[in-house]
Amino acid sequence: MFTKTASAVISAMVLLALVSGTGCVSEFGPAVDIGIASYPIPVSPYFQKRLEDHHWDQERYDRVPILGPLTAGGPAVALDPPSEDEIMRALEEARPVQGGLPFLHEIQRNNVRIVTEPIADYVDPVRVYPMIGPAQLHHAHYKCTIYFEEVTRVGWPIPYTTVDEDSREVIYVDHNHLHMVGNVDTGATSDF
Repeated sequence: MFTKTASAVISAMVLLALVSGTGCVSEFGPAVDIGIASYPIPVSPYFQKRLEDHHWDQERYDRVPILGPLTAGGPAVALDPPSEDEIMRALEEARPVQGGLPFLHEIQRNNVRIVTEPIADYVDPVRVYPMIGPAQLHHAHYKCTIYFEEVTRVGWPIPYTTVDEDSREVIYVDHNHLHMVGNVDTGATSDF
């Protein structure tokens, strides 16, 4: 009888040690209960992609860079023309394709070709900007023509597909950046 009780007690202690080691129960009692917040909540990929796109645009395209002063007598040439990614994102804002319903209504853009043409490139006179100081605003305007084949698939009530082989969209992209003027103090100090 004693051996059965002893083996039951030892088994209970081993089971208690195993349960306390899993993380579900702490040494001093049950784990902290935070209510409904302890259950995972599913998030739609739509919201995640929207936040990622917002961060991408803010990081890449929504900031105005501040460059060094223009050289005297030199040409005032703008920064790089818009990238293909920037052009396609601007087209997506103007005519969205993403978010279609699979097997019900989908639109695709295939065989994309982009032609970028500079329209204007000019520099404003010197002006004092808050937190920057005296600077010149450099404008660069581009006309971007996008040629593509648009395929529209409709799956209900009568399935059909239309193909427009000669689709064309025109997007205007403006690139602005600042050039500092005068004695440029970058804030870096040296003791040399």
